[in-house]
Amino acid sequence: MTAADLAFYVLSAVAVVSGWRVFRTDSMVRASFLLMLSFIAVAAIMLMLAAPYIGMATVFMMAVEMMVMALFMVMFMMNPAGLNPMSMVHQNRLSIGAAATAFVGLTVAVLFTDLPHEKVARQAPVIRDLGHELLGPSMLVFESAGVTLLAAMVASVVLSARSGRFGPSDEGSRPPGLEPGGEPAGRVPESEQEDE
Repeated sequence: MTAADLAFYVLSAVAVVSGWRVFRTDSMVRASFLLMLSFIAVAAIMLMLAAPYIGMATVFMMAVEMMVMALFMVMFMMNPAGLNPMSMVHQNRLSIGAAATAFVGLTVAVLFTDLPHEKVARQAPVIRDLGHELLGPSMLVFESAGVTLLAAMVASVVLSARSGRFGPSDEGSRPPGLEPGGEPAGRVPESEQEDE
């Protein structure tokens, strides 16, 4: 067994185990970091398979996305930092059915699809050609997506800010407790602190 084979098996195990742990953990932030770890392992496998564009795109688009999502959960969730126990799986039967259907469909597609056997020339500028394609005719699509994502991030910050559209958003409101009937999670409104 070569070092490349060993690295492949280790990265595959990391990707599968961390992906499985996403659905077994009881914290949204931990689930985000586990999913990020799984994506990074898959990206490393892509790099080993001489697919550098797919590997780097997986890191930049998926792994970084998980990091940003975790940061937003830490900043804005009523559940402090998204670390308190909570159910991470909903609609179990539907989820299991959808996962099994997707697995069978992908397996059938892989086993019965006539994949191309022609090798790309070693000196072919594949990434350069792809870059020209994406940033040439498709440039407007990428720019529009970037502006849309920026607008969504700004809107999420505005909507979750303390000063809402009709005045302070925490005036007279109490976040739910971590336990039924318990103290509210997170910051207590200043007006209630003064009353006490």
